[in-house]
Amino acid sequence: MSALKIVAVNAGLCEPSSTRMLVDRLGEATLAALPTFGAEWSVIDLRDVAADVGASMAAGFATGAAGPAIAQVQEADALIVASPVFNASYSGLFKAFFDLVDVDAMNGKPVLIAATGGSPRHSMVLDHALRPLFGFLRTVVVPTGVYAASEDWAGGSGDATTLAGRIDRAAGQLAALLGERERPAASTSTVSAAAGPSSAEAAGMATFARLLSGN
Repeated sequence: MSALKIVAVNAGLCEPSSTRMLVDRLGEATLAALPTFGAEWSVIDLRDVAADVGASMAAGFATGAAGPAIAQVQEADALIVASPVFNASYSGLFKAFFDLVDVDAMNGKPVLIAATGGSPRHSMVLDHALRPLFGFLRTVVVPTGVYAASEDWAGGSGDATTLAGRIDRAAGQLAALLGERERPAASTSTVSAAAGPSSAEAAGMATFARLLSGN
């Protein structure tokens, strides 16, 4: 069995970047929550492909360095996505990048959403912007999104502990969805595409329901 591929998309533009720092912690926590089978993860820093994303939007298809990055996202078993908050939403670069993906290739893919901002007041970007976007792309978004404000990074504060807890909870939920996808298919009946969702999509939805119920 090949290792699971977890791909993170970081829309942070600065160096160092709090968004990249959040992505790294989410990736490490997800790997730690997957002890029973192999997994590997990689990060796409959108600032490195920004010019090609812009050219791809003008061309109408992924070109240059954007092409391999889009392919990496579409071939991933799961995604971790994070954007800084710009004008109460995700960044334009983040949106442009995901405008290039094939919606059919995203169907049923587990996704963990995250965002960073200067104020806790922007935390609703997770539910008002990121969750609808990835719902449209037909992915299975884990119940816990992770938002990190500037004060969440303060060492020794109660907020730092809260952030660590949110990271662990979200990573555990993503790991649970991946674990469900790795279960043997023998126990599931074969269903035609016209009759209902694929086995991977059905398994993801079943696990999602259990996560929401807290079981």
